[in-house]
Amino acid sequence: RHWQFGGEGAQELCEAVIAACEEPTDNFKFLYEDSTPLKKRIELLATEVYGADGASFTDEALKKIEMIDNDPELSKLGTCMVKTHLSLSHDPTLKGRPKGYIFPIRDVLIYQGAGFCVPLSGTIKLMPGTASDPAYRRIDVDTATGQVRGLF
Repeated sequence: RHWQFGGEGAQELCEAVIAACEEPTDNFKFLYEDSTPLKKRIELLATEVYGADGASFTDEALKKIEMIDNDPELSKLGTCMVKTHLSLSHDPTLKGRPKGYIFPIRDVLIYQGAGFCVPLSGTIKLMPGTASDPAYRRIDVDTATGQVRGLF
């Protein structure tokens, strides 16, 4: 009831979280080992987490996966899947726990500084929330006066 009473209302939730954290984790198991090849990681995420029957890969994605797996620095990067937020699948129209579909991977991006390989699925934009005509396109600096135009 934090929404009603703020921090005081969240006390019961906090105590439950602390109790859960103190429970033994003998049965916890990661979905894959750090050394698992990227293609296998993607397939495991697609089938075990998203409920797909499998994963498909474009030629471009397969080339990048091979390059990543053959590079000792890149192969140890984490995996961060990019897909629609509207479904467990790649397709925003598939609701609930979709079944009977193949999870398509169209490309894999490398964000080495952040420590991730990023498989892209579906037609998702990489900057959700950015309008098709973002406001920054109307902002300019008048070089003669130094005035910024188009902010408001």
